Amino acid sequence: MLDKKYDFKEVEKDKYEYWLKKGYFKSGDQSKKPYCIVLPPPNVTGKLHLGHAWNVTIQDAIIRYKRMEGYDALWLPGMDHAAIATEAKVVKRLKDKGLDKYSVGREKFLEECWNWTNEHADIIRSQWAKLGISLDYSMERFTLDQGLEEAVKRVFVDYYHKGLIYRGEKIINWDPVAKTALSNEEVIYGEEKSAFYHLKYLLENSNKYIDVATTRPETLFGDTAVAVNEKDPRYQDFIGKNVILPLVGRKIPVITDEHADMEKGTGAVKITPASDPNDFEVGLRHDLERIVIMNDDATMNENCGKYQGLSREEARERVIQDLKEQDLLLSVEPIVHEVGHSERTGALVEPMIKKQWFVKMRPLADKVLDNQKNTDTKVHFVPKRYEKTMNHWMEITYDWCISRQLWWGHRIPAWYKDDEVYVGMNPPKGEGWVQDEDVLDTWFSSALWPFATLGWPNETESLKRYYPNNCLVTGYDIIPFWVNRMTFQGEELLGRRPFKDCLIHGLIRDKQGRKFSKSLGNGIDPFDMIALYGADALRYYLATDVASGTDMRFDEDKIKATWNYINKIWNASRFVLMNIEDLSEICLDDLKPEDKWILTKYEKTISTTKKFMDRYEFNNASNAIYDFTWNYFCDYYIEMAKYSIDDVSTKSTLCYVLTGILKLLHPFMPYVTEEIYQMLPVKEVESIMISKYPKSTKKYVFLEEERIVDDEVEFIKNFRNVKAENNMTKEMKVMFDTTDDNELIIKMLKLQDNLVTEPLGMKAYKVFSKRVKAQIFFEKAMSEADKLLEMKQIEVLRASIARREKLLSNENYVKKAPQNIVDMDRQKLAEEKKKLAELES
Repeated sequence: MLDKKYDFKEVEKDKYEYWLKKGYFKSGDQSKKPYCIVLPPPNVTGKLHLGHAWNVTIQDAIIRYKRMEGYDALWLPGMDHAAIATEAKVVKRLKDKGLDKYSVGREKFLEECWNWTNEHADIIRSQWAKLGISLDYSMERFTLDQGLEEAVKRVFVDYYHKGLIYRGEKIINWDPVAKTALSNEEVIYGEEKSAFYHLKYLLENSNKYIDVATTRPETLFGDTAVAVNEKDPRYQDFIGKNVILPLVGRKIPVITDEHADMEKGTGAVKITPASDPNDFEVGLRHDLERIVIMNDDATMNENCGKYQGLSREEARERVIQDLKEQDLLLSVEPIVHEVGHSERTGALVEPMIKKQWFVKMRPLADKVLDNQKNTDTKVHFVPKRYEKTMNHWMEITYDWCISRQLWWGHRIPAWYKDDEVYVGMNPPKGEGWVQDEDVLDTWFSSALWPFATLGWPNETESLKRYYPNNCLVTGYDIIPFWVNRMTFQGEELLGRRPFKDCLIHGLIRDKQGRKFSKSLGNGIDPFDMIALYGADALRYYLATDVASGTDMRFDEDKIKATWNYINKIWNASRFVLMNIEDLSEICLDDLKPEDKWILTKYEKTISTTKKFMDRYEFNNASNAIYDFTWNYFCDYYIEMAKYSIDDVSTKSTLCYVLTGILKLLHPFMPYVTEEIYQMLPVKEVESIMISKYPKSTKKYVFLEEERIVDDEVEFIKNFRNVKAENNMTKEMKVMFDTTDDNELIIKMLKLQDNLVTEPLGMKAYKVFSKRVKAQIFFEKAMSEADKLLEMKQIEVLRASIARREKLLSNENYVKKAPQNIVDMDRQKLAEEKKKLAELES
């Protein structure tokens, strides 16, 4: 028997271990149709955050639903090595011990990274357990495990030999704190206050000058030209000549190039080929020298003269001051513009020219765009609007910089000897070869996740059975980072989309719509919420609060409301279980109208819920379950059942419907539904986890009885409202004006001692529904305030009646006024007289 009070700590204790021990999370039943989700791997850098809890809760709801639907449901878990983030954590740990990664060496440093990984992997698994998510741990993977290592090397080597991977010098995003390259997706842009500094570039041997505006005057040491538009009349005397580089004194040419827009600013642009991607392209077109002006930590280097060793910010201040002193600073124009920062370290990103490894994206992206035109080959986004996000990225994509100047990660399988380059699965034979020091972008290995986790490049049984995956669940913020890359990798390497559906959720924000951040102090630990309200309450809230693709504003009050909902289910279940202890089998014969009514509502709820579950509309599915459970089963049918609780049909209906409610709720609330299910005297299997999801049947749809009882429920609601509004006591009397069977209504409203068959000489209140009509006779005791209000109403009515009578006795008014106005006055006069008579009586 259930405890009197719902205690989530007792309910949730030991159940996860029970499910694991029973093997309910495992996949591989060849007799069933396969269904597969691969878990977006969390980083092994710390505790799981609220966004991850939301993500895995949605996936668990899907996988539990599919498992109950009869699928061989594989939910494959794993974790991500998170190269930049993990390396930063381990570097800090070493620094706290007075060490750095170079002093301990690569091998020892990687040992420390593995120690960190193992520690935090255990923490993550324990948190998954608290959330109750049903992962098949026998299939768990890690983005740096041996199988993934082989897969990553295979892709790199094959792409290299196909010409899809190459090494070259380009302007890349450089993180001066992590001291590594970043892809464009790893750069976060935000608006910041800045300025255009207008500098004087003097024409050689002349007082004439070009006004060049720049937001970064400290980069002028790398200038190798000034570009103007060949049609710009302002600079016709300058084209082909030299100007003098401010502060430096070096002569640089004035060139013409399409990059200079004569309609924008001064129309003249300083060209710094080693510090700006657009300038790099201009430099290629004009064969300009590339002068690197910064060290890897973003301090100024030896090419900057007396400014060497200064930080970017310090150099800017000194340069501006010196320009002023030499009368080379024309003006300062305040602006606000977007500035890029490293997603991981927050450092201001520096464009730098580096030799890096790149993936040639155009042919890969074009293949995706072609496949997205065919419904049988495309990735189906939910909501559909997010397909545009992927397609747009594929249309404008650029070559992907995949090398990172780190030690933790997949080391690039390339070796060098003099001018030779060797790329292969194994080291080259012979002496003198040195392997590339860099590792690959974490997203390069993550992009292989849907198939490398299943054994690719080997043709494993798991790969044949579960690829393509059925669904990916992820946030819209990593569509460019991850979804797009998995898509082109899957289609290039296996010839098929990586997953059929891509379910997108939003971001979790605070109640005011702000992002969670340490600076705002508004962060929420999901495990604090579990400690307060239980995993079921948090899970239900996260899975059902908003529609897919929509941001969620976290509201703890809604978790409290969910706890109340669970408590309502608990109390209703206690009543049912107390009254069906002797039930040995479900027998739905000899049903009463109210039994047929609740069964009909239940069958309709199954259909509605399944429709929404199949569409990933969990908010709508949960609303359908909630409405049925609270408003029909708990609020009405349980009350109805009390009057026939000894009947087998009533007991059977209670058990049958409660079992169905538990199954419908199980994907969202696994713990409490398992607890109650275990207490049922009649159940199909030992655990709700392996039970069958409800299927609607017309056998238990009774439309006529539903219509009749719906009407009775409507009457009961109206009766209770009238009674409450008028503060009626048990002294009231009730006369039914209809002769139909009102037995259920009389029982529900407890009217057995209040019935009369003739009207009484007191005030009557009418109550009705479509079928049932009744009058309530009740003399309402009036308070002094009510008496004063009634006297005021009488006074107002008498004055209005006198005014209308005087108006209507005026023949001139009656003849000249519009007839409809006169008729309305006569009607209102009659109504006011009737109302006055009622009040005076």
